[in-house]
Amino acid sequence: MKKLLLFFVLMNACVINGQAQSAEDSVKATVRKMFFAMIEADGSMLQDCFTENAIMQTITTNKEGKLIVRTDSVAAFVRQVSNMPKGLADERIIFDVVKVDGPLATVWTPYQFYRRSDFSHCGVNSFQLVRNNDKWRIQYIIDTRRKTGCAQ
Repeated sequence: MKKLLLFFVLMNACVINGQAQSAEDSVKATVRKMFFAMIEADGSMLQDCFTENAIMQTITTNKEGKLIVRTDSVAAFVRQVSNMPKGLADERIIFDVVKVDGPLATVWTPYQFYRRSDFSHCGVNSFQLVRNNDKWRIQYIIDTRRKTGCAQ
């Protein structure tokens, strides 16, 4: 009886772990799809990664050296990527943190950005994703950008 109970407990733990892994994999797939769309200059694929009212922001400094948070529209980003030559925008990410709670996911990805094979800058992306109708989409991105302190 104890062996049977232990068997069911272990099987349940494996199922729960498998479900959590599947959610994380789905979240990562959406983020990967965004970067694949960038490198392919595929505006339609890129747009499909975002919710209807998604927000994009970047933390940067202005000409006076003052820290600012700049907001860009997803529509402008999609247009910009669509007009790029294929292979120009190559953002190489590492999944550092992926957290999922029901329909909400948070992803932290340090990155290095290359224009073709030329290094441009590095930083970190912070994503918030929402699952609706069994599909993960990006609701919010904020990133940092710098040219120094980058591991290449």
